Amino acid sequence: MDIFYAIVKFFSSGGIFMFPILLVGAVATAIAVERYITLVRQSAKNRVAWARVEPVLARGDFDKAREMTSKDDAAVSRLLGMGLALQGAVRRRDDVEKAMQESMMEVIPQLEKRTHYLATFANLATLLGLLGTVSGLIHAFGAVANVNPAEKANLLSSSISEAMNCTAFGLVTAVPILFVHAFLQTKTTQVVDGLETAAIKYLNALAARQAARAQSRLELTQAAPVVNVEPAADDMPIARPARA
Repeated sequence: MDIFYAIVKFFSSGGIFMFPILLVGAVATAIAVERYITLVRQSAKNRVAWARVEPVLARGDFDKAREMTSKDDAAVSRLLGMGLALQGAVRRRDDVEKAMQESMMEVIPQLEKRTHYLATFANLATLLGLLGTVSGLIHAFGAVANVNPAEKANLLSSSISEAMNCTAFGLVTAVPILFVHAFLQTKTTQVVDGLETAAIKYLNALAARQAARAQSRLELTQAAPVVNVEPAADDMPIARPARA
C-alpha cells in the first residue's frame, strides 16, 4: 500500500501534463500488445504452413502444393500461391519472381502496420515531460515572486522537485516504448526474412524442375534413332536418250 500511495503522490504532484503522458503510454501499450500477438500468430502460421508445403515442393509436385496453399490463409501460403498460380502459365523464372515480389509488397505493410507509431509516442512522451517541467517551473517562479524572502528558497525547491516529476514520468514512459519498438521491428524482420527464404526455395525448386525437363528432352532427342529415307522408285530420275 505504501508503494501505491507513493505512486499516487508522485503522479498528482507532476501537474496536468501527467495525464497526456499517461494516455500516450496506454495507447502505445495497446499497440505493442496487438502487434506482438499478430506477429507471433503469423510466425506460427508460417512455420506450420511451410513445414507442410516444403516436402511437396522438394518433390516437384506443384499441383499438390497449389492445392495446399489455396486452402491456407498464412502469409507464406499467399506468397507461394501467387508463384504457383503462374507456374504453368509463364516459362521464365523472372516473371514468377516479379509476381511474388508484388505479393510481398502487399504482405509487408500488414506486418509493419502501426509499429512505427511507437517511436513517435516515445518522442511525444519525452517532449510532454519536458513541457510539463517547463510549465511547472514557470508557475513556481511566478508563485515565489510575491512571498516572504525567507520562504522563497523552500517554496522554490519544493516547486522544482514537483515539476521534475513530469520529466521523470515522461522518460519512464518513453524508454520502455523505445525498447518495445526495437523488439517488434526485429520480430517483423524475422517474419519477412522467413517469407523471402520460402520464396527463394520455391524459385530454386521451380528452376530445378525446368532444368530436369530440359535435360530429359535433350536425352530423348539424342537417343532417338536416325532414319535414312531412300527415294522411291517413282521419284528416281528417268534417263532420256540423247537426240541425234
